[in-house]
Amino acid sequence: MDTKSLELRAEVLTQEAFSAFGDVIEVSDTKETRTINEGNTLRYHDLARLTLSSESGQPAISIFRSQPQHLPFAIKLMERHPLSSQAFFPLGTESYLVVVAPAGDLRANEIRAFVASSNQGVNYHPGTWHHYSLALKNISDFLVVDRIVLDDQEADTNCDEVFLDQPITVNL
Repeated sequence: MDTKSLELRAEVLTQEAFSAFGDVIEVSDTKETRTINEGNTLRYHDLARLTLSSESGQPAISIFRSQPQHLPFAIKLMERHPLSSQAFFPLGTESYLVVVAPAGDLRANEIRAFVASSNQGVNYHPGTWHHYSLALKNISDFLVVDRIVLDDQEADTNCDEVFLDQPITVNL
């Protein structure tokens, strides 16, 4: 496929469409629920499969503040975390863009884009290629659960970045 002319149309984010890349974190009638806290809370249980502790890693919770990007947007770079999952959940009320590709060798013709609503998070499975978080309208904060190591030298082993031969344009 000629990446010079490749344009992606973003799809609506659903668990079915996203399952090859990870989990959609959301309240849904299809999710297991449990009543807790003296019957005052409904727990939507086990919404994502986290992988965070391989090779001396440990779980971390961070907040990423992302600058808005205007569409159409040129995808130039993809990244992956071969040793861990990485979960993002928006803290605001704006939709955002999710760009992913299957684990393994990065193939530009397999990149997909999704529009996530403000009540949907994503958890990328280990090795899943993804673009960094893409706020669309306003500066947006994301709660991020991922793997860190205390030794900064080792931190680089869990992030591979690849620049595309030609940018891919994403639009709605």
